[in-house]
Amino acid sequence: MEYVYAALLLNSAEKEVSEAAVTKVLDAAGAKPDKARVKALVAALDGVDIKEAISKAAPVAAAPTAAPAAPAEEKKEEAKEEEEKPSEEEAAAGLGALFG
Repeated sequence: MEYVYAALLLNSAEKEVSEAAVTKVLDAAGAKPDKARVKALVAALDGVDIKEAISKAAPVAAAPTAAPAAPAEEKKEEAKEEEEKPSEEEAAAGLGALFG
């Protein structure tokens, strides 16, 4: 993720997103850059207008989805808890197998 952030920072500063620039940003941040990942990032961003890509993706990312998802997650957790608890008879039957 820090590689993408480095590219975004360079783009925001209107600097060229190059291998050397990304490596310098990561070094300055205290991260140990992997040359292969830096090369892959720069190759993937070759010919991409980052500002345009962000503007197209921004409305999707800004959609409020966290609030409605919370109650659904709670219901799923409750359902899992109920399913995972074996009855006392099932637990006793499992223990009986241990003792022959």
